[in-house]
Amino acid sequence: MSGLMAGIGSLPLAVFRLVVYLLFTALCMPVQALAVAWKLPLRSRFPVWYHRRCLRLLGVELEVTGTPSHAHPTLFVANHGGYLDISILGALIPGSFVAKSEVGTWPLFGWLAKLQRTVFVDRKRGSTHTQRDDIVSRLQDGDNLILFPEGTSSDGNRVLPFKSALFSVAALETGHGPLVVQPVSVAYTKINGMPMGRALRPFLAWYGDMDLGPHLVRLAGLGRVTVAVTFHPPVTLLGLGSRKALSAHCESTIAAGLAAALSGRSLSPPTSDPALVPQ
Repeated sequence: MSGLMAGIGSLPLAVFRLVVYLLFTALCMPVQALAVAWKLPLRSRFPVWYHRRCLRLLGVELEVTGTPSHAHPTLFVANHGGYLDISILGALIPGSFVAKSEVGTWPLFGWLAKLQRTVFVDRKRGSTHTQRDDIVSRLQDGDNLILFPEGTSSDGNRVLPFKSALFSVAALETGHGPLVVQPVSVAYTKINGMPMGRALRPFLAWYGDMDLGPHLVRLAGLGRVTVAVTFHPPVTLLGLGSRKALSAHCESTIAAGLAAALSGRSLSPPTSDPALVPQ
């Protein structure tokens, strides 16, 4: 760890950032807990504020193309490179995540997931119906949800095949018509302003059998990290005809957005000009 940190990051910076992060999080958790317990509107807005401050603390800058859907509810569908995606998308979208049930058992991150009212799903065969009902219930309540259809995290260089089963929730009819589904591409692109190659992307992506602790320390010791987030045009299941067609559309759209961002290109035409997210 020490040799690796000396080559690309700072161990003292990592320790400082993580200590401040833990103190800041400890102060914020009771606020969110009360907002959730009392069902205050703050329970959706406060996590956005919290995640933006966490990104600023970790030196993560977001270059955003496109505009998040303003429809309530919206199902946001994104590729997944690891735990950093939670703060990235949480800083941009007032909503809750759909996560595998194991996340709820993790120290600290499991508590934070519960405070953001995460919908936990068991991806074992035969449980899809129950998971779908839980997601539909939250959408019917008007809550935005963020889904990672890959079912696991990748190395940040590619999009893994999407699992289409949970896309069946998009058949839901809301008060404004068919449920809006918005594909979102998340790409880790630069360290200290320099383009990040394939070999460096695992410094941000967390996948496979990586140990969480050492990875978190290494990430926190990096300088400035740039992440490109692309909000693609929203779609509906009705417009695409079936859940499998919807899944395939989202997968290909997100993969194209990821490839464009990693190569330094912009999709044409972009839905809006890239802008640095205000901290």
